Amino acid sequence: MQRHIITTADGSKTIQIEEWNEQYHSIHGAIQEANHVYIAHGLLFSLETNGFTKTDKPITDEFGTLSILEIGLGTGLNSFLTLLEAEKYPVNIYYQGVEAFPISEEEQGALNYVKELKVDHKAALFNRLHSSAWEQEVELTPHFTLHKQQLLFMDITDKNKFDLIYFDAFGARVQPELWTVAIFQLMYDALKTKGVLVTYAAKGSVRRAMQEVGFSVEKLPGPPGKREMLRAIK
Repeated sequence: MQRHIITTADGSKTIQIEEWNEQYHSIHGAIQEANHVYIAHGLLFSLETNGFTKTDKPITDEFGTLSILEIGLGTGLNSFLTLLEAEKYPVNIYYQGVEAFPISEEEQGALNYVKELKVDHKAALFNRLHSSAWEQEVELTPHFTLHKQQLLFMDITDKNKFDLIYFDAFGARVQPELWTVAIFQLMYDALKTKGVLVTYAAKGSVRRAMQEVGFSVEKLPGPPGKREMLRAIK
């Protein structure tokens, strides 16, 4: 499929699939959407409920671990934002990103997240996030371990492993098979008890599929350009 880089409303880039008229992130703002859905309502919510407290002081206490599964590693924006935000907390992040069709080196080079986030000193980390080996656990920082897996979402077999899932698959309009009871059963099984799943989606059929497998689901205000989003708890 033809993919090309576009600029979203907040100035950050994303990738568009022409045949589907579908983007990896919201055209209303890639960074804005990721921060709202996955960081504010996913990562920060999970850190708080698991007892991790933000601090401006040097972290000297023993670190606990928060395990995250991302469904659709894509451009690496969600993982990069997670890495940056988690540095403010006494937490080790284990981050497993699943992607069936990784982006190219050329596409990665056209993304402007480092510039837009004003974190030039983290450019090497963003590059390493993409260049690190697949199917291996790679320590990007002393407190952030990345495990990239190239496989289809329906082939995920993890059980009771994750505290948090970023469900960032392409929309149900173009890939309805990724928003079914069968897929959400895999997500439910992969989460620990009280684990959290967040997604930009808010369709009634998606919410009902989540509830059918046992999730407790709440609607939350959506990111710019979207009225609602969903957060589900096991």
